[in-house]
Amino acid sequence: MGTTSALETDYLVVGAGALGMGFVDTLIDHSDADVVMIDRRHRPGGHWLDSYPFVQLHQPSMNYGVNSTRLGLDRREHGGRDEGFYERATGAEICGYFDEVMRHRFLASGQVRFFPMSDYLGDHRFRSRLTGDETDVSVRRSVVDATYTASRVPATDAPPFEVAEGVRCIPVGALTRVSDPPAGYVVIGAGKTAMDAVCWLLDQGTRPHDITWVRPRDSWILNREFFQPADGVVRTFEGVVLELEGVATSGSIDDVYDRLEQHDVVFRIDPSVRPSMLKGATCSRGEVEQLRRVENVVRLGHVRRIDGDVITLDDGSVPTSRANVHVHCASPGLADNPPVPIFGDGAITLQNITRISFSLSAGLTGFVEASARTTAEKNRLCQPNGALDTPFDFTRSVLTGMRTEMEWRDAPDVQEWVEASRLNLMKGLDRGPDHSAVADLQGRFMTALFPALENLDKFASSAAAAERARIFEPAV
Repeated sequence: MGTTSALETDYLVVGAGALGMGFVDTLIDHSDADVVMIDRRHRPGGHWLDSYPFVQLHQPSMNYGVNSTRLGLDRREHGGRDEGFYERATGAEICGYFDEVMRHRFLASGQVRFFPMSDYLGDHRFRSRLTGDETDVSVRRSVVDATYTASRVPATDAPPFEVAEGVRCIPVGALTRVSDPPAGYVVIGAGKTAMDAVCWLLDQGTRPHDITWVRPRDSWILNREFFQPADGVVRTFEGVVLELEGVATSGSIDDVYDRLEQHDVVFRIDPSVRPSMLKGATCSRGEVEQLRRVENVVRLGHVRRIDGDVITLDDGSVPTSRANVHVHCASPGLADNPPVPIFGDGAITLQNITRISFSLSAGLTGFVEASARTTAEKNRLCQPNGALDTPFDFTRSVLTGMRTEMEWRDAPDVQEWVEASRLNLMKGLDRGPDHSAVADLQGRFMTALFPALENLDKFASSAAAAERARIFEPAV
């Protein structure tokens, strides 16, 4: 039987993933707050600790992590599908990075105490997974929930379908431990994890006809060329302007994405199939071309059961074999919880705020919390931006972020922090050498912004129920 002890702190932060780490980093940079962090895992890093070995960031390392500490060396890739793009950290690099931040910044500051391998029990109480000891925490300011949008990944999330005894079904990360070549690979899932699995298999020399890809839905893919910082920022801003102009001049969401596809802002794997999903997967053109090499694609809905000789799906079945390896890439990823106010009475619920940048959102929330503002004012400046699943959701997320950014015009300290932050993909836009190109894009941005916002409201009125549930509607 464990013992019970007591602690006192300003903030009890539950979760030491990217959101929790980003929040605490900026909070202690702008206040003398005392922080207790807990996490059920053995070290900081969140879902990255459970990621598959060949995972990388979707976007450049330059804009990921915590504001105080650079991730990577801001190098460009030489050769390969990402040639010329800024480097993207691997999962192992990210885990090492967060461990470094915890040890040499947080703990060294004297402002943070960290309790890994601990479960939050509610009511300001947590329990050690190793000893059973429980701790009561007296919290002077807020309990910070950094788990509300936590990811579910194949390594720790069981397949959402039945698997008969004797069938080889492995989580995606186990691909690197395959020792006996199977008859073929059946990749199950349509998101970025499945895309990475297919690319990795092909990169290792697997023949395309030895891969079957079960894709319940096809996805729009964001072109990584439009997510480049530093001297790529003008092209990145051009992508934002093209998104705005697409929304401003279109009569439907389908029309928006047809226009974006014409400008290569988005890709689809199969030109003959209209995608119905967009969760933020970001690829280079070379990756998409690699994915197109797999022609055996199954589109019969979600897998329900795998038997020794057949896969049963929503809308039919396809043959398989016990000699195949079935690769589980079907976890949902980020939680699809409805957006809720970030700041409450003694509670902070960390969520995305601006244009699907979780790192910037986390740091900004910490900065706003450290300022002398009322709860209402904090919530006005930091409005949650719901999860992504459909093309409408992504468009809503981009424009919702812009609406929130418009609120910052009356908060010069917030604008100053954002403009200086290393996490801001648009940092340095006004300081580049191509002033005429930037001025032209800024003019186009302002011309399209308000018509786009008006059109978004029209699109929202006909959104599906699940899409509407992801729209944050502040209480009046």
